[in-house]
Amino acid sequence: MKNTPKEEIRKIVEAQREFFRSGRTLDLEFRKENLRALKHAMQKWEKPLADALWQDLHKSYEEAYMTELSIVLGEIGNHISNLKRWSAPRRVCTPLKMFPSRSKVIAEPLGCSLIMAPWNYPVQLLLNPLVGAISAGCTAVLKPSPYVPNVSRVMEEMIRETFAPEYIAVVQGNREVNTALLEERYDIIFFTGSPDLGRRVMRAASEHLTPVVLELGGKSPCIVDKDANIAMAAHRIAWGKSLNAGQTCIAPDYLLVHSEVKERLIKALKNEFEHLLGKDPQKAKHFVRIVSDKAFDRLTGYLKDGNVRIGGTFDREERYIHPTVLDGVKEGSPIMQEEIFGPLFPLLTFNTTEEAIEFVTKREKPLALYYFGENGKNIAKVLKHTSSGGACINDTIMHIANENLPFGGVGHSGMSSYHGRESFRVFSHHRAVVTTPTWLDLPFRYMPYKFFGMVKKLL
Repeated sequence: MKNTPKEEIRKIVEAQREFFRSGRTLDLEFRKENLRALKHAMQKWEKPLADALWQDLHKSYEEAYMTELSIVLGEIGNHISNLKRWSAPRRVCTPLKMFPSRSKVIAEPLGCSLIMAPWNYPVQLLLNPLVGAISAGCTAVLKPSPYVPNVSRVMEEMIRETFAPEYIAVVQGNREVNTALLEERYDIIFFTGSPDLGRRVMRAASEHLTPVVLELGGKSPCIVDKDANIAMAAHRIAWGKSLNAGQTCIAPDYLLVHSEVKERLIKALKNEFEHLLGKDPQKAKHFVRIVSDKAFDRLTGYLKDGNVRIGGTFDREERYIHPTVLDGVKEGSPIMQEEIFGPLFPLLTFNTTEEAIEFVTKREKPLALYYFGENGKNIAKVLKHTSSGGACINDTIMHIANENLPFGGVGHSGMSSYHGRESFRVFSHHRAVVTTPTWLDLPFRYMPYKFFGMVKKLL
């Protein structure tokens, strides 16, 4: 994949700023037409995109459609159906002290956007924010990941065929290109990736006071309490960790299991991994490979941090790692210090729900939190005393599937959120407007502040 030259990047950004100033993106029908164009493009390019996902990640068509293509298509449909309502001016109450004025909030596009996507869900995480940018009336510079070159190439071809570059364009390349991109001025930067890269994006954005959306990650805990339905918990946890081979920002990162049910859960997880992927997941059609040799070496290095209870085998040539559960893991071990982003599951135990809550809250706020248990008071306690971007009770991953829920991080796991109406909002500025008629002009607000005693009672 060739790096887009720095001068070309500058020309693209200047052209997009000029295009935005023309006012064409302000028209709602223009936005809807381009949402429909993106939908048509995705339908036309479905097979090339799916083939590229298989080439780069060994991602099956079924998983590609379920976790990437269908999510974007659903997002497009939601925006087409609701854009008129979302963009309508919103009347708000005006206090008596401002009579006879009226107040409203109008949504206006922020302008030129930069959208930077990672490699793990390279279609969904580039195009889902794009839907919000189009819907809000922004232009967009898209930066896919160089770690999935086939997907990035197909995406560039699809976007080039569908949109004029002064409206939506793709820029390709490595971190040098990222640096060049971040030297330009945008009206919003939408970044999905690691906290370390998120800090760099935020530092660069601060030079121009550019607002940022940071969708990061972190160590999302999976708590299994003693009253959990172990069979169902294992079924849903194994699926959440197997999806994309654990290379999911909201994958359950580590297991925090009540000591009384630990052995039952390990046995159930072994059965569920086999049920999902067969006795030899390396031969499974639906099990993704690790994205790079560097990531593979990092992951296999974690195997020494505990005792292997499930899995533990790997094949570097294929970048395959068997879904693995590690017992006897110490809190300070390397596998517990950073997001795993792979099919490895360190397992730690607790004896009370309060102990599990304390373990979670001593660490950075995660992107997701998963709790398995049936006691309503314990569920309420966990939700009240922990913080995370999103959460599931007795499930994993599925909060991302509801477009009516905001998706985003908090603290170390990100800032701001998107999906559905939130995507429209995040690419918009919400402008406060007060309209005051001229047929009446009450004198009390003007100097020398006559009738102040009466006015004071109104304020």
